[in-house]
Amino acid sequence: MLTKNYGPLTGVQILDISTMIAAPFGATLLADLGAEVTKIELPGKGDTLRTVGPWKGTEPLRWPGLARNKKSVTLDIRSEEGAEIFKKLISGVDILIENFRPGTLEKWNLGYEELKKVNPKLVMVRVSGYGQTGPYREKAGFGTPGTAFSGHTYLQGYSDRPPVSPSYSLLDYVTGIYTAFACVSAIYHRDVHEQPEGQVVEMGLYESIFRMMEFLIAEYDQNGKVRERSPGLAGHSSPAGTYETKDGKFVVLVCSTDSTFDRLAEAMERKDMLKDPRYYTNVERLKHDHEVQEIVSNWIKSFTQDELQAKLDSFGVPVSPIYSIEDIFNDPQYRERENIVEVEHPRLGKIKVPGVVPKFSHTPGAIRHRAPELGEHNEEILGGKLGLSSEDLAVLKEKGVI
Repeated sequence: MLTKNYGPLTGVQILDISTMIAAPFGATLLADLGAEVTKIELPGKGDTLRTVGPWKGTEPLRWPGLARNKKSVTLDIRSEEGAEIFKKLISGVDILIENFRPGTLEKWNLGYEELKKVNPKLVMVRVSGYGQTGPYREKAGFGTPGTAFSGHTYLQGYSDRPPVSPSYSLLDYVTGIYTAFACVSAIYHRDVHEQPEGQVVEMGLYESIFRMMEFLIAEYDQNGKVRERSPGLAGHSSPAGTYETKDGKFVVLVCSTDSTFDRLAEAMERKDMLKDPRYYTNVERLKHDHEVQEIVSNWIKSFTQDELQAKLDSFGVPVSPIYSIEDIFNDPQYRERENIVEVEHPRLGKIKVPGVVPKFSHTPGAIRHRAPELGEHNEEILGGKLGLSSEDLAVLKEKGVI
């Protein structure tokens, strides 16, 4: 145990049978805030995330951050004995998180209708590529194709080049946040309103980012416009974008409101722009965006990155250097906020991982234990909670059930 702190979800019992990133990340967020999460993994193989890079030697470096605070139990729920053990585990939990293709659990006779016979108050949160319904429900779904399906990828990049996919699993992580949100919403409804039954909550991967596209939907619906690729916040705010400083570094500046632009104009000693009908509102600046961008770009190039940051900070204009991970490791804000913390690792000794967010004043979350080894908690969970003897566990292991 790394700490004795617990979070606001202390006492919530979760069974996580999902794999890879999206749904497991949601379970980890809940575990960071105190929930007890037992991860069910396939005997001898484990979560496929254990085989995903980046690596140091043979050690997967994503696993320590994405699987921390969970306990690992190996169990083949496809087998008859495994299914029976699984149902016993289900009887004592609040939430089941899964991300098999729709119909898979039902094929194994472990669908919600069957599981709620064991635990009527069970909340099942289901994540799949395209959701549990619709003509695409049975299609394989992963984050990068899902991002393309959501409409997000179509907008990314330059108009004269192919669309650009995110360089990491953005959609999976966003869906993980929705997964955690779904879990706490469902148990809040169940417990606060004293409901006798739980419910199923489900979503498709693509839906998490599509939900963020309200501007795209309304614009097409009302104006018939198909927004094309462009870098930055094109069509939203002016000025906005990436700018180069005198010392060859890059910053991002956005004036999303007129009051922000007012402060920028004052910082640039260009108060005349506040009275110019071409520039005095965001609507007008967008019509003359090329001119605005040229003025701002030339001004920014007259400062080094540090000089610019100090100048605009003093006027309350939002600007940030574009950080590499090395910059982040050296930044005092990240250090003060404990955004990067160090945890134990069984072979690497120690490894740095993201800190816990959000921060609660009275019930802070914590990294209570490192990411588990495969089947590390079989004896604790199957023996201690379900009462299986050492002999029982040995037989089940021999059969390949655990």
